[in-house]
Amino acid sequence: MTGLSREIKRQIGVIVDRKGAVAAVIVGDEKEIVIPALPAYPLGRKRLRGVRCVHTHLKDEPLSQDDLTDLALLRLDLMAAVGVQDDGLPGRLYMAHLLPFNPEGRTFEVLAPASVHDAGIELDTFLASLEEEMGKAVSRDVRDGRERAILVSVALRPKDEQMESLEELKELAATAGTAVLDTVCQRPDRLNPKYLMGTGKIKELIIKALQKEATLIIFDQELTPTQIRELGDITELKVIDRTQLILDIFAGRAHSRDGKVQVELAQLKYLLPKLSGKGVMMSRLMGGIGGRGPGETKLEVDRRRVAGRIAHLERELRALSRGRFERRRRRAEAGIPIISICGYTNAGKSTLLNALTRSATLVEDKLFATLDTASRRLRFPRERDAVITDTVGFIRGLPEDLLAAFKSTLEEMEDADLLIHLVDAANPLFEKRMATVETVLGEIGLGDLPRILVFNKCDLIPATIAENLCRRFGAIPVAALKPGTLAPLLAALEQRLWPGEGNG
Repeated sequence: MTGLSREIKRQIGVIVDRKGAVAAVIVGDEKEIVIPALPAYPLGRKRLRGVRCVHTHLKDEPLSQDDLTDLALLRLDLMAAVGVQDDGLPGRLYMAHLLPFNPEGRTFEVLAPASVHDAGIELDTFLASLEEEMGKAVSRDVRDGRERAILVSVALRPKDEQMESLEELKELAATAGTAVLDTVCQRPDRLNPKYLMGTGKIKELIIKALQKEATLIIFDQELTPTQIRELGDITELKVIDRTQLILDIFAGRAHSRDGKVQVELAQLKYLLPKLSGKGVMMSRLMGGIGGRGPGETKLEVDRRRVAGRIAHLERELRALSRGRFERRRRRAEAGIPIISICGYTNAGKSTLLNALTRSATLVEDKLFATLDTASRRLRFPRERDAVITDTVGFIRGLPEDLLAAFKSTLEEMEDADLLIHLVDAANPLFEKRMATVETVLGEIGLGDLPRILVFNKCDLIPATIAENLCRRFGAIPVAALKPGTLAPLLAALEQRLWPGEGNG
């Protein structure tokens, strides 16, 4: 190899498997080789790919950064470079391998240069030990069947906003029943159109996923179909974005027919643009040039099926919407006032509904614990009745398809005589979350509805701070878990619904 490399003045490499068989021969240029795809050696659940790369360096130089990047990205058993001397004979041998998870956070070990005649390493024994160490380095309960995710944020916005959004992504992942192993953040000068993130960060991400045995990568940013495909190919892991995570949460939380139809509609609208080369059943048959025939037919069939299902769900949603309209019309004819509770997800809307009406709507300390609209009768002390409705919670960056699908549910608020904007006052980001809710209300045309601002969870912050915040924002303080704190809210609701009637 070294003699031939010296003769043609190009690097030459071979990919060798653990049985000693040559899987590929590569001829590069003077500075590098390009390792081809290795479909015959997929990772699956293996920690290393089962092949090593041995190539020549014309100037007898150590492993380059590109060599180490290939080692990490491809999860090779070993990366080795053999120096080429002036007479074409082999010079020093340079080697590096990946490392198990370690407190120092090191990703690979570069070995000291050695002679090709005495590398000082017994590969079979060494690789078996390395994989065993990688398995032991991550202690976890093997009975835990949850997905194990690494969260990724690649953004151009200010760092504090990026970190706030990433914390919210952690909450979403926990709500979806996913174990969060680690986070990766990057704020590049410009976004990589292919991978969103830079290749250096991709290497870091792959190493973390390898060392911590991740099964899933969740991006905080919305990814294009191409980015999802390319990231999935290079990491060989399942890759989803924030939108898909929210859709999955909604799919698991919708119980009523309305909710199920709305979520399925949003999921299909999200899926349709991504049916490029992979069908709904994840067929790898490709359409277009080089793949005409069955692949193209399968793709078109999938698209027609999805489009047909979308049309069917939209018709069903319109029928359900007409039913809700009739129910609202009958309530309006009866002259019963309607109150709607809106707010950021996990602000305590369902808890407040339960406390006001002594009902038992599902309550959990999770994002989007309830999706289905719940309407209850609210009895006031002066023998007056109103209908109070709990709506789906809002969140920053709510997917457009989901917002459109839930617009029919949010129509419940259109007929409301009064909105309760409920805010989690104990959350440090409550002001930004208030602004998000106001923005969404404006987007769906409900920005002009009369409303009462209510600060919930005031028992979790010092009384003086709660009092000052309520005075500053003109809000009513409550602790929804403590019914004794709700009297001022009931009085304010009665005053707004029946003004000038001596409510006292």
